[in-house]
Amino acid sequence: MTFSDRIVEAFAFTHGLHQQQRRKGSEVPYLTHLMAVAALVGEYGGNESQVIGALLHDAVEDQGGQETLERIRAKFGDEVAGYVAGCSDADGEPKPPWEERKRRFLKSVTHAPSSVKLIVAADKLHNARSILKDFRELGDAVWQRFRGGREGSLWYYSEMVRALATGWSHPILLELSEAVDALQCAANAASNR
Repeated sequence: MTFSDRIVEAFAFTHGLHQQQRRKGSEVPYLTHLMAVAALVGEYGGNESQVIGALLHDAVEDQGGQETLERIRAKFGDEVAGYVAGCSDADGEPKPPWEERKRRFLKSVTHAPSSVKLIVAADKLHNARSILKDFRELGDAVWQRFRGGREGSLWYYSEMVRALATGWSHPILLELSEAVDALQCAANAASNR
């Protein structure tokens, strides 16, 4: 499979939206996360529209809500817009309370098509790996970055593995499950010291 120039257009569009954004609690450019998620989707067999959806998966939540979704639809079509919408747990400000939003998103992911589940799984896999890396460097201070804190974050990632696995089997799920287990074990070991 080869990608068309739409990938270049999608990256430029993504860069325009997220160029000033940083990963939570760090100076790491947010674009690194979006590129990593897109790469995982491509490595796990996603098509061009899914890779573009992966690049843009946080655009609605972080960069303009429904207006941004309509810009994505106009530029990249209904399929990509559907992927982005399927990966978004909020589309306006203020966002609903954290737990309510996450529970609603988990329910949505449970029933999502496999094409959306692949992008969500890649997103959560990269996030889990990043949190584990930062946890190893910073310890429990890493949980202060997240509205759910330690308990809420660990709960959410465990529930996400279950939601994604409902009616869907894919090799990326094993990697996600292993990453979430490693994060849980590291957090538990630190708590037991």
